[in-house]
Amino acid sequence: MASKGNAEVNYVHQNAILCETIKKEQRNHKLYTNYSINPFKKMYTLTRKPNSLHDSADGEEDDHFLEVIKKSNETPVKKFQFPQTSAQEIGWNTEPLIDRLWKDRLEHPIVNAEITKFMDKKWMVKEQQDINQS
Repeated sequence: MASKGNAEVNYVHQNAILCETIKKEQRNHKLYTNYSINPFKKMYTLTRKPNSLHDSADGEEDDHFLEVIKKSNETPVKKFQFPQTSAQEIGWNTEPLIDRLWKDRLEHPIVNAEITKFMDKKWMVKEQQDINQS
């Protein structure tokens, strides 16, 4: 019986493992031929060369690229139909649950009467006098 350090290398088994690994990689491999610029990475453009005829052509805008850049700058609510993470679930729905009519009925602003306004002014004067005396 051989110990771990003296074990003989079985080349047939290693080759079978390698073949199985390659088959798994080929089964899950996808070939991508449509490449584009990453819209989430900051991009620095260079100015055109003034004496080049190729660079002087105007109107060479890539509509697909501009659309991808525009979509990447949108808020997540406009990009996705549902929140992508549990952190996005908080605040995802920003529309009010109660329509404006009910909000007006439930909201009661503070209305001051003449006597209330008078007493507010009197207390402000009293506070100013207390501050000046100390």
